[in-house]
Amino acid sequence: MAAPSPWLVRRPAPDARVRLFCFSHAGGSATDYLPWHPSLAPAIELCALQLPGRGSRMAEPALAEMPAVLAGLAEAIASSDDGLPYAFFGHSLGALLAFEVTRLLRERGMRLPIHLFASGCSAPSTCRLEPALHLLSDSELLAHLQTYNGTPKALLANQELLGLVLPTLRADFSLIGHYVHQPQPALAVAISVLAGRDDPHVRPDDLLGWSEQTHLGCEVHWYDGDHFFIRPRAQAIQQHILQTLVGSHVFRRETHPWP
Repeated sequence: MAAPSPWLVRRPAPDARVRLFCFSHAGGSATDYLPWHPSLAPAIELCALQLPGRGSRMAEPALAEMPAVLAGLAEAIASSDDGLPYAFFGHSLGALLAFEVTRLLRERGMRLPIHLFASGCSAPSTCRLEPALHLLSDSELLAHLQTYNGTPKALLANQELLGLVLPTLRADFSLIGHYVHQPQPALAVAISVLAGRDDPHVRPDDLLGWSEQTHLGCEVHWYDGDHFFIRPRAQAIQQHILQTLVGSHVFRRETHPWP
């Protein structure tokens, strides 16, 4: 049996009907999603992606080039393919990575996810980073991070910890800052777009382009909160995922029938 991939942090669910791969926001890690496991199991197996430069991979340099990140993610997902249907959930940068990995898997002729949940992210065709956070000074970058309301205040106040995480943050923001959308045919993957009503970084008009990326349907779901609405609204989002993947016709149509 192949050794576990360092890119995956898996919470096994032996009776799972579908596997959910979760992609984190800029500066985030697989641990962001581990608390979701009790709410999703036993129907859904949680499998969080761990990029270099964080968590158990803190000693590795963060990757700032999109092709290298996508290749690592695609290989890890392919290595775990045991025939179980799977879906993607990504927040902010994670949504963009999930989308591009789906296109890379299609390019390689591999099995695609049955659903893509794109959370807190503009459509790829309108994705932008204003200002270019990866080019700012440390003080400017920290000031902008506070507007996202996603970095713990204790971390922002700890200079030693900041010294460890800033290179990873810069690498992640560089992925967005250098991203250029390349038009391709729409995916055969349904998309659910999740958005915060008070998110200052993702405008409603920026979400419209997601519908152009699929020919199996795209729905937008709004939640109270800012860019990190997924934290206070985690329970509602988990229920939406369960209903979409297990309790609705989407799962039964795209996979074999279940009793």
